[in-house]
Amino acid sequence: MNVEQRYSALVDEFLGRPEVAQEGKGFGSSALKVNARIFAMLSSGGVLVVKLPRSRVDKLVATGEGERFDPGHGRVMKEWLALHDDSKQVWAALATEALDFVSSKSK
Repeated sequence: MNVEQRYSALVDEFLGRPEVAQEGKGFGSSALKVNARIFAMLSSGGVLVVKLPRSRVDKLVATGEGERFDPGHGRVMKEWLALHDDSKQVWAALATEALDFVSSKSK
């Protein structure tokens, strides 16, 4: 299964959940959102990107699972993880963490 197919399966799994949508224009238009805030997306480079607490991103970066996401302007984002292709992390589990994190910040 290629990256786009994996992401499509992830989208299918999450769109049935309350408050989760995939809509909009421009940056993040195909992203998974909760309460209109992005929690997971497929970058233009074909990488899964999730929003997690900074400490969790730090840990995953330190273990080599991914890197801080750079949206293209040279400034990495501290709460966004771009998952490495060879990561052993389960996409659905990371997306669930991201959903919970973004949901808690929306309240």
